Order: sequence, then structure tokens, then C-alpha cells
Amino acid sequence: MRLINRHPSKSGALMLLLMPFIVLVAVYFTSSSLRLKDNPDDKVLPSATQMSDAIHQFAFTEDKRTGQYLLWADTAASLKRLGIGLVVSAVIALVAGIVTGSIPLVTATFSPFITVVSMIPPLAVLPILFIVFGLDELSKVVLIVIGITPMMIRDLQQRAREIPNELWVKAQTLGATSWTLMLRVIVPQLMPRLLVALRLALCSAWLFLIAAEAIASVDGLGYRIFLVRRYLAMDVILPYVAWITLLAWLIDESLRRLTQWAFPWYGGGAR
Repeated sequence: MRLINRHPSKSGALMLLLMPFIVLVAVYFTSSSLRLKDNPDDKVLPSATQMSDAIHQFAFTEDKRTGQYLLWADTAASLKRLGIGLVVSAVIALVAGIVTGSIPLVTATFSPFITVVSMIPPLAVLPILFIVFGLDELSKVVLIVIGITPMMIRDLQQRAREIPNELWVKAQTLGATSWTLMLRVIVPQLMPRLLVALRLALCSAWLFLIAAEAIASVDGLGYRIFLVRRYLAMDVILPYVAWITLLAWLIDESLRRLTQWAFPWYGGGAR
């Protein structure tokens, strides 16, 4: 049998899934053990005990200055900013995708503009956002919106253009108005793609959030990582990075399951 036609069994698939993680963990702790053996004060590759102590300190011990559990306070602050940014971006992208993907006059006017805007590096305008919106929450949310919305709009535009022409003709033959076409033809086609676009933009959204928090913030996961880096506190940084990764995966998995549940007929990118 050709290799391209061979598929793993369920147990085999599970082992293949876990293998990269097992290898990564084994390589890390082996390297950590060797470094700490040569230099017990080494901070680059902390041991499991050191990271466990750091997690206990930040997640289960009240901070003496603020009285908060720092990990959970940082998580709440970051997820609030991320959630607002994703929701605002989704609404803007859906409306813009519907209009620019269905009305030729609007497409001819704004499609090139959106393409140009999507090419602007969002981190390059971060200082401008801080000047215009200040250092509070708004600038951080706006950075997420600016960073992911243009590409989401382009994605939805493309999906709108892929709608079979037969649907347009049949709907108009039955007397559908432009408003009816948008609501009954375009929106059902774009909604599942919007969830997929959110999944694809999630990594970028986290990147912009952490960058904004690192530069100007008093809380948040990105703020904490860049705060403790001056002390080379890798025992804190690595658990925080792992926690961010877990949160991102949980959000991605939730969006995937929501897509499958709400739009079972949609097969594109719902995996």
C-alpha cells in the first residue's frame, strides 16, 4: 500500500498526536536537568519544581501589594480585551463583507482601499494609537481590530463572490429585493466563514494584544511576561506562555465546535 493511502487507527492516531508533545517535554527537561546540574543557579531552563513554585505563587497566593491572585487577574484583563476586540472585528467584518461582497458599486469603491489597509503592519501604527486613544483600554482593543479586521473582510468578500450565480438568479426570479438577498442568501453563507475567519485571526489577535500590553499596561498576560523578563524569571514566563497557548487552543476549539453545531452543512475549515 502506498504511504499516501495509509491511515492510522484510533489508538495509533492518539499516539501520533501525543508524540511531538512527549518529545518536546522530554527534550526540555533533559536539557534543564543537564544545565542545572552544571549550574544550579541557571535561570534559562527552570526545572519542573521551580515552575510549580512560580505557578503556586502567581495563581494561588495573594499578591501582597494588590491583594489579587495575579495569574487570574492578568487572565481576566487579557481575555476582556481580546473578547471585545474579536466581537467588534467580527461585526465590522460581517457588515463590510456583506456590503462589499454583494453591491458592485460599493465593491469598486472600497475593495481596493481595504486591500491597501490590510497591508499596513498594525504594530507600526501602535504609537499612533497610543497618541490618539491614550494608554487605556481603548488603544489595545483598537489595535486588535485594526490588526485582524481588514483580512477578515477580504476573506468574507471572497466567500461572497464564491456564492453560485444560480442562487442570485433564482432569488431575484422569485422577487427578492437587495435587502432580502443580503439577509436570506449572503448572511447564511458568510456566518460559518466568519467563525472560521475568527479562528484564523486568533493567533494574530493574541500577538497584537500581548504587544500592546507589553508596551503600556498595568495588568494582563503580556504585561506580566515583559515585567518579569527583567529578572530573567523563566520559571514565570514559560508557565505564562503555556497558559496563553492553552487559552488560545480552548477558544479555537470552542469556535470550531460552534461552527459544527450551528452550521453542520458547512464543511470548509470546520476541523
